[in-house]
Amino acid sequence: MALFGALFLALLAGAQAELPGCKIRITSKALELVKQEGLRFLEQELETITIPDLRGREGHFYYNISEKVYEFLSMFITSGMRFLLNQQICPVLYHAGTVLLNSLLDTVPVRSAVDELVGIDYSLVKDPVASASSLDMEFRGAFFPLAEGNWSLRNRAVEPQLPEEERMVYVAFSEFFFDSAMESYFQAGALKLSLVGAKVPHDLDMLLRATYFGNIVLLSPAVIDSPLKLELRVTAPPRCTIKPSGTTISVTASVTIALVPPDQPEVKLSSMTMDARLSAKMALQGKVLRTQLDLRRFRIYSNQSALESLALIPLQAPLKTMLQIGVMPMLNERTWRGVQIPLPEGIDFVREVVTNHAGFLTIGADLHFAKGLREVIEKNRPANTGDPRAPSAPPPSMTAV
Repeated sequence: MALFGALFLALLAGAQAELPGCKIRITSKALELVKQEGLRFLEQELETITIPDLRGREGHFYYNISEKVYEFLSMFITSGMRFLLNQQICPVLYHAGTVLLNSLLDTVPVRSAVDELVGIDYSLVKDPVASASSLDMEFRGAFFPLAEGNWSLRNRAVEPQLPEEERMVYVAFSEFFFDSAMESYFQAGALKLSLVGAKVPHDLDMLLRATYFGNIVLLSPAVIDSPLKLELRVTAPPRCTIKPSGTTISVTASVTIALVPPDQPEVKLSSMTMDARLSAKMALQGKVLRTQLDLRRFRIYSNQSALESLALIPLQAPLKTMLQIGVMPMLNERTWRGVQIPLPEGIDFVREVVTNHAGFLTIGADLHFAKGLREVIEKNRPANTGDPRAPSAPPPSMTAV
């Protein structure tokens, strides 16, 4: 009975385990680069150490050693004298290493705003896993509307995998990562567009008026020449599909055409449904994930009748052109601004390669220190730190240098 109980609890824990939307693998090549940069920082820190003259008494032994003769006497220093030197140097190295680690971790974004509407959550969903060749980290990788801080989307996507170790760093994103972004903007009310009057392209305005001439001619003269309104409103959160052949975004929206007479209620001429499929190309620049969208497939149809859908065929081409010229640039201006991935400040990705898989994509890259560690630390050092070389106590287990 106890065995079945334990099995049930294990299955329940597995069912409730949160899947990551983003994974990062830091390979031994990257760790070696960080190690070298860390050693360079420690060398710079040691250059700032000024060891004062040592004066004192041990039993009948009096000593007075100036800094100039340390090197000459180093071969003769006893274990007791080495302990005295370690009182000056070891605390500095301990402090420097602690400051280095904390300063780097403090620059990693965990839960932050992407823009005025949406934020990103990079909380760890489990402890990092270290092996002889890599360090793997799993992040929630979920967007959320800033107006609804506790909002969350269930992750039902394929778990991203990191099978490679050739490059310094690998980042994997599941379909959930992108779906949560689009759902967040949908919930924030951002996925809509309204064009009125001169905002509607002239050729499209003329075509729409000709298409709905039979409706317009029956209206009062005061309404016939009113400005035209074209409204697009996404009716459901768009969905991302990642395949080895590429990444696509599926969008369904309503298209409403109306006349807007001054100081009067608008007059609806028609309403239709638009299905669009966009191709998406991802790029990782610096530490920002950017997306370039392109309109691939487009169709409009009527919810009223098949006959009305046939009447809409002449509008297909001009509406698609309007989307390509007027809407896609606005979308790409936003998606190309991108979103930052969880990487410490001063470290950027270079020579990145994007690979699509079934349900997720991976980006392999090398690391580049855009800033020195000292610059990062000085920028993030609290205002009142006192003497950075003050001997803050190291752990009791710390051995002599």
